[in-house]
Amino acid sequence: MKVGLFIPCYIDQFYPQVGIATYQLLKKLGCDVDYPENQTCCGQPMANSGFSPLTGGCDKNFVANFDAYDYIVAPSGSCVLHIKEHLKDDKNPEKAQKIRNNIYELTEFLVDILKVEHLSSNFPYKVGFHTSCHGQRGLHLSSMTERVLPQFSKPEQLLQKVKGLQLSYPERKDECCGFGGTFCVFEEAVSVKMGKDRIEEHQKNEVDYITAGDVSCLMHLEGILKRQGSKVKAIHLAEILNHE
Repeated sequence: MKVGLFIPCYIDQFYPQVGIATYQLLKKLGCDVDYPENQTCCGQPMANSGFSPLTGGCDKNFVANFDAYDYIVAPSGSCVLHIKEHLKDDKNPEKAQKIRNNIYELTEFLVDILKVEHLSSNFPYKVGFHTSCHGQRGLHLSSMTERVLPQFSKPEQLLQKVKGLQLSYPERKDECCGFGGTFCVFEEAVSVKMGKDRIEEHQKNEVDYITAGDVSCLMHLEGILKRQGSKVKAIHLAEILNHE
């Protein structure tokens, strides 16, 4: 299968190691991976701030870059959800719809499409898992505790296959970290308090790392950890799954 690797702009600029880990992991699992070099922002920041009419250029560019692939994969649930729900191209509606149907968040792709049963990963540390809101509530990567349904988590399913990894959870397993895109700018005090509450619960478990499927959440938590002088580190799930 031909896979187009979609790397969100903030990962490209601030956490390129996450994009590299995603690429290497997909290659290890037998995918023919390509990175379209003309890709740019998907338009989510503008749309979330109420300026969705201004995302037309982003949409057109995204369709031009990713139309040729069987699947599009990204290590970011929020960006994938934006494309799934909002990508449009008035001149090429069929192409836009095809992309919306074939774009996947990384763990969703590994579990649902590749059906990964074994990983060669090794990560001998205690890791706290953070459930990112867009992945859980938008992409349904995991169940929600407020619903009386069978519990599942695609990211956790993969992490449990990593040799040496000891997985732990905060008391309130699926509570928001407070990032929320531009929310963390307009409601800074509330955002920081939410992040501190998340970190406190992980620190009680004496974790070495906090991981998640969204770098945006990790970026928020990492900033608070560094300001606290904490030894706990933030790491994207792709980096763990690719670690040997």
